Amino acid sequence: MAGTRRARAQRKLLWRWRRNPLRRRCDRVEAWIVLATWIVALAGGLLAGEAAGSAMEDDLATRRAAVHAVSAVLIEDADGTPAVTEDGIGDTVHAKVRWTAADGSAHTGLTRTEPGRAKGSSVTVWIDRRGDLARAPLTAGEARLQSALAGVLVAVGTGAVAFGCGRLARLRLDRRRMRDWESEWERVAPSGGRT
Repeated sequence: MAGTRRARAQRKLLWRWRRNPLRRRCDRVEAWIVLATWIVALAGGLLAGEAAGSAMEDDLATRRAAVHAVSAVLIEDADGTPAVTEDGIGDTVHAKVRWTAADGSAHTGLTRTEPGRAKGSSVTVWIDRRGDLARAPLTAGEARLQSALAGVLVAVGTGAVAFGCGRLARLRLDRRRMRDWESEWERVAPSGGRT
């Protein structure tokens, strides 16, 4: 019983590829469209996702290498209460700091720090190659996670586009099939089937 059920399922799955005197040219074209859609959706999605994830990981590594941490000194007291943001109450405040760049020049700027820190406290800031303040880079784990998520999104998007294009091609093929069927019906039964 299970063998016949499996054979029926295989026949149903592969009906477009079997030899049949009733199989039309559009049925063969549809079979190739379905096959190409699946190949592009799976293989193309995997390759595009891998490429996007790898490119993002390289970009984040380059950004991480472009900045480095230095010690800075608060030149004013930090506010005691964090500002209220759209997401609620923040956990840091802005404070003015002074740091020395690699070339020995002194710089000042605003950075985020814990609330209530006193003037003269030491804080860590991230600077770029020119000595300007920069955002702290993502950690290696955060970068891997972000790259993996980007790869998954690109893979799913590529697969969805492939399935959408395949579905659109099959819809156009169905419309053409209906037009051909209608013209054949007009030729066979010009009175619309009424006698």
